[in-house]
Amino acid sequence: MSGQKPIVVVGSINMDLVALTERIPVVGETVLGTDFQVHPGGKGANQAVAVARLGYPVQMIGRLGNDVFGKQLRTHLYGAGVDVSGVATSEESSGVAMIVVSGEGENCIVVAPGANAQVTPHDLESNLETIRRAGVVLTQLETPLETVECLARICTRVGVPLILDPAPARELPREMFQHIEWFTPNETEAAFFAGNGTRHTGAVEAEQLANAILGMGSRGVVLKMGSRGAYMASQEGIRESVAAFPVKAIDTTAAGDAFNGGFATGMMLGKSPAESARFAAAAAAISVTRSGAQQSMPVMSEVEHMIKRSGSKS
Repeated sequence: MSGQKPIVVVGSINMDLVALTERIPVVGETVLGTDFQVHPGGKGANQAVAVARLGYPVQMIGRLGNDVFGKQLRTHLYGAGVDVSGVATSEESSGVAMIVVSGEGENCIVVAPGANAQVTPHDLESNLETIRRAGVVLTQLETPLETVECLARICTRVGVPLILDPAPARELPREMFQHIEWFTPNETEAAFFAGNGTRHTGAVEAEQLANAILGMGSRGVVLKMGSRGAYMASQEGIRESVAAFPVKAIDTTAAGDAFNGGFATGMMLGKSPAESARFAAAAAAISVTRSGAQQSMPVMSEVEHMIKRSGSKS
């Protein structure tokens, strides 16, 4: 795929520290764990690895700490095929997510952003040529909002489409939506931005959510609905449901990141928005059949096989 414009991911890079235990402790209580795992994570890094695993060129802009985790995370991203020349080093710690998972699958999570909180507009200006040369930019909301706003304005200024995965959901300035090419929330996030905290479960409701977000100014919306697929809408009149691929889910961690990486890759491969969403749904479906986040991301041949097996063309 040499010669094609890369996908640029601006976002968080974390180390996930996962403790498994029979139950989550209450305040002041100590419980014994049954297992402990350390995994590379962070939504930005997950999405960059998702793209790289599909064989498409991807560059990452972010920050790591000057610590052991920082060195390990940089090495892991590089080994996965991500260009890390835009990943700077801060003197503080790398981002860490401390996760406790109970035997019933419930969890509680504490995220210490560390170096991710130091990703500033200056980092974007320092990598302006990287952004300018991108085919598409993919970002999330795990870095400072000021930086995401700046990125949106830069993308408009240099004419590069921006895909925003609005996770974790937070209030966004209304004017920011006009800079977004594709807004890719899950149902909970979509309800948050549409001003409705209820869960929606049908095509009519999905369309209503999408229309509400389009009304804020985004040029397109892809609503991720897990096992029920996705719904997409655009200012140009696209209104389409995308079926999910039936699989037995083992671990849904980072399924949304697999979807976003797949969607961006599909668009860069010249697929239509609907075809790209179908491609992304296949990538996400494969990812949930495996444990972990980045290690669950599929390669291109697996996605193509999944689509072919379903009777659809890639």
